[in-house]
Amino acid sequence: MTEHTAEHTADNGTRNGARSAAERPVTLITGGGSGIGAAAARLLLERGHRVAVTGRREERLRRLAGELGDPEDLLTIAGDAADHESVRAAVETAVERWGRLDNAVANAGFATGGTVADGDPAQWREMVLTNVLGPALLIREALPALRDSRGRIVLVGSVAGLVPTPGNLYGATKWAVTGLAENTRRMVTGDGVGVTLIAPGRVETPFWDGAGGPPDGPLLTAEQIAASVVWAIGQPSGVDVNTVTVRPVGQPV
Repeated sequence: MTEHTAEHTADNGTRNGARSAAERPVTLITGGGSGIGAAAARLLLERGHRVAVTGRREERLRRLAGELGDPEDLLTIAGDAADHESVRAAVETAVERWGRLDNAVANAGFATGGTVADGDPAQWREMVLTNVLGPALLIREALPALRDSRGRIVLVGSVAGLVPTPGNLYGATKWAVTGLAENTRRMVTGDGVGVTLIAPGRVETPFWDGAGGPPDGPLLTAEQIAASVVWAIGQPSGVDVNTVTVRPVGQPV
């Protein structure tokens, strides 16, 4: 695992701007080098959060930091969301740097093409581990800090985890994420920790690179889904929004 710390202050002209540095929220996002994760990082930085993002491709993380002006409130950490030691190290790095963790966003995930009848089994293992094991590892490692802060877990699922898709193994992994969200909510709600499942419909992101390209029809933008993630994180203390389904107008299923 490697990390990159940027060198410029974020814009704090937001509702969090009046807080002291030690009080400003800290959010960790997996799969934050592009797509929804990167868009969420941008929005949270604008709102005064300190943000740690992880990703397997260090060049993407460095490019994101450069595009944002290398803010000192952004920490990029190269690592695999499905590797226990990488996830543990990412959480420890964020907590050591800023002394707290308020939100953990399990965003890393991808799809493979085809169905269980005609897809490539050689690609399935990595997808299942990233999409299912990854969120579970993040929850496990982040929970102690989130119990201290009475923070929030956000799991980025999918409409495919709510509506069955014929033969789609990716959809099965997202059904697992849907179940994980509710199982986790029941486990941690007594500790004051919130859990939100964000279930996007079709989104125009690099996600489709491994699935043969985006489908025909309307698509949401990564920024639109990121706004839902940030909205969930911004809920008042004591409010637990559990499932948010976001489709583009015109997507029937």
